[in-house]
Amino acid sequence: MATPVLSLGPLVEGTLVKRYKRFLADVELEGGEVVTAHCPNTGPMTGVLHPGGRVRLRHAPSPSRKLAWTWEQAEVIGAAGTPIWVGINTALPNHLVRATIEAGCLEPWLGPIGAIRAEVPYGEGRRSRIDLLLTPAEGAADPRPIYLEVKNTTWTQGELALFPDTVTERGQKHLVELMALLPESRAVLVPCLSRGDVNRFAPGDAADPRYGELFRQALAAGVEVLPCRYSFTADTVSWQGLANVEQRGPSEGP
Repeated sequence: MATPVLSLGPLVEGTLVKRYKRFLADVELEGGEVVTAHCPNTGPMTGVLHPGGRVRLRHAPSPSRKLAWTWEQAEVIGAAGTPIWVGINTALPNHLVRATIEAGCLEPWLGPIGAIRAEVPYGEGRRSRIDLLLTPAEGAADPRPIYLEVKNTTWTQGELALFPDTVTERGQKHLVELMALLPESRAVLVPCLSRGDVNRFAPGDAADPRYGELFRQALAAGVEVLPCRYSFTADTVSWQGLANVEQRGPSEGP
């Protein structure tokens, strides 16, 4: 059953004209006006980048911002052959996962949480930052700190979600650093599945074979993987439970 965890506020629909220079997207609004929006996703956006398709934007003009519009969602044909909305803003998953923890949705897997801190330095020379550092509540069965790394995931093949969709040396490094935390701490990888049509998760071996190798090493070492499924509407994101973890993705590429 879906649990609303984050309110988005009103979004404006339009049609994607083009994405360019990685950070920019031209969108035609319903009245015919073409606006330039910030594209908060630097990746290839495999499977969700469709010029001519419907998109949703946030309008938030501010003197401190160069662009008043931000691209938030894209409509795609889902695994069941019907249109669904996908969250494409890579800044959103950390907030989503934190809201999911605060709502108690992940307590069966993480245990009761007493405190949450974001962007805490860790790793070799403390040169990396963990997305979320969780402190178990007093009396928790496992009192170890929980280091939680979030990965936005939108590439799919049918009902299977895959990460990454391109070579990610940063992602490889994060897996190595998560393994190094064991056993003194718990290390948790949370693929944020930003679309509601998937029920399984696997590493994107076809896009980054090294990441797939490290993913399987991490599982064997004791890194926990909790793929969180989310569905998107114009004003709300809802948690739909966990996807099943598979250790190997399809061999064909994106």
